[in-house]
Amino acid sequence: MTAPPAGAEQGDGALFDLELKLLLEAVYLRYQYDFRHYALSSLRRRVRQALGQLGFARIADLQPQVLRDPQLFARLLQFLTVQVSEMFRDPAQFAALRRLVVPELQTYPSLKVWVAGCANGEEVWSLAIVLHEAELLERCLIYGTDINAEALARAEAGVYPLDRAALFSSNYLAAGGQHSLSQYFTEAYGSIAFDRSLRRHLVFADHSLATDAVFSEVHLVFCRNVLIYFDRSLQDRAVGLFRDALVRRGFLGLGSRETLQFGAHAGAFEPLQVDAGVRLYRRR
Repeated sequence: MTAPPAGAEQGDGALFDLELKLLLEAVYLRYQYDFRHYALSSLRRRVRQALGQLGFARIADLQPQVLRDPQLFARLLQFLTVQVSEMFRDPAQFAALRRLVVPELQTYPSLKVWVAGCANGEEVWSLAIVLHEAELLERCLIYGTDINAEALARAEAGVYPLDRAALFSSNYLAAGGQHSLSQYFTEAYGSIAFDRSLRRHLVFADHSLATDAVFSEVHLVFCRNVLIYFDRSLQDRAVGLFRDALVRRGFLGLGSRETLQFGAHAGAFEPLQVDAGVRLYRRR
């Protein structure tokens, strides 16, 4: 394998898109991971990055190796899946959650929450802290799902670089945190590790919004900054799963750049708060 020379053509245009389509079809048939309805512009960018990092000049060179080498596919998967997140990202969303959703959740004897596309788990742990501070965590299970096994392992561990602690803490306070975030983690060896008492209420599992069925009957779904990487048909499929998973009058949180407007299931939800930084909906 040789990396493409500086400035070399990496398959821009129709040929690149054709090779990309064939690669995604091959990945689906070989490994049952379905990226065929992910947003094309995002896939182009991530696959070009993968070619450079993995040392291939063209997708046509990469594809046969991926089909024969599961370890190489695992490396490619790190580029195809999105793992960027942070604790209490978009703090206004979590502040609105505390104000508008938590009082409703307090009326249920038991709760289930689903974080779809949880990546490295920052939002799962964030929600655990919110529910703990609302005295709800003891009667709650939070499911974090993703298609990336390595990301799920990191999420389950709840260990993050120490240099992210300041951002996490700032977001937590802006989101209405009641204490200091540091009371929920310990520091060691350049990392922070979140409290195992929170971990008892978390369940991590493999689940694909592209191919799998409804995960569970839940009261709150968080799927933020995931739908923006899907085309319209896959967005509609995912939102249909959320609709079917949610109990009547259950809640859905999306990312700040995501909306249900114009989607196939828009009529199944009513906006609870939809403004700058906040996307909260309620299942009708």
